[in-house]
Amino acid sequence: MDPPIPTRPHAISLPNVLTYARIAAVPALVACLMLVEGDAGRWAAFWLFVGAAITDWLDGYLARRLEQQSTLGRMLDPIADKLIVGAALIMLVHDRTIDGVSMWAAIVILCREILVSGLREFLAELKVTVHVTALAKWKTAAQMVALAVLIAGPAGDRIIPGITAFGIGLLWLAAVLTLWTGYDYLKAGIRHAMEG
Repeated sequence: MDPPIPTRPHAISLPNVLTYARIAAVPALVACLMLVEGDAGRWAAFWLFVGAAITDWLDGYLARRLEQQSTLGRMLDPIADKLIVGAALIMLVHDRTIDGVSMWAAIVILCREILVSGLREFLAELKVTVHVTALAKWKTAAQMVALAVLIAGPAGDRIIPGITAFGIGLLWLAAVLTLWTGYDYLKAGIRHAMEG
């Protein structure tokens, strides 16, 4: 009997294609919010962001289910997340959906994402893994829902009054969870840096 042909994940596996789509959604999201006027631009950006958030979960699920986990996917997945979150935050500050003191919540989230990226890279060189906690998953969920709601913004307020205020509240919750969960990475990074 012939030995089974090994199936190796590659650049065009379904999970990786979904990650590419999430990256491609970034300029499309920005274009919707900058170039398409009124509610149409808001709703187009909203559905793009929701689609990107769904593929964030789906690509990891499919990679495990189809046994198509790859180094490329592990590298690109967190990059795609940070690109879409960063672009959404910048655009929401730009159009003043996030304004005043609430900009601090956006700054906390952006700074944490950059900090954690650097710490992950540093810890990876030391072969140290910091596992994703349940709280970190709740942070991501709160962040994604908050951003989706805020992208709908004024268009959403016309359907459900006060939805933007709800989104701002969720953004602050995400910012608090961001600080809390980022501490695990910072603690591990400082500990290993001091040991070196």
